[in-house]
Amino acid sequence: MDKVAMPEGKYLASVKLGPKGQIVVPKEVREMFGVRPGDTLLLLADVNRGIALQTFEKADPVFRDVFSDREQ
Repeated sequence: MDKVAMPEGKYLASVKLGPKGQIVVPKEVREMFGVRPGDTLLLLADVNRGIALQTFEKADPVFRDVFSDREQ
């Protein structure tokens, strides 16, 4: 599987793991999310649900909510 036709705003493709454990984020995805070399991405992994990458900016509000002091 290389590239699959998807609706606008969605993307699905296979990527290969390189010899140093690296992957290349496809150009279309980098452009879709405005990701540039040097940007920080979060890698989320769950043994049952798989692996996902998330831009830090999109994940930041979620982390702030999860780790906020809600017991007050």
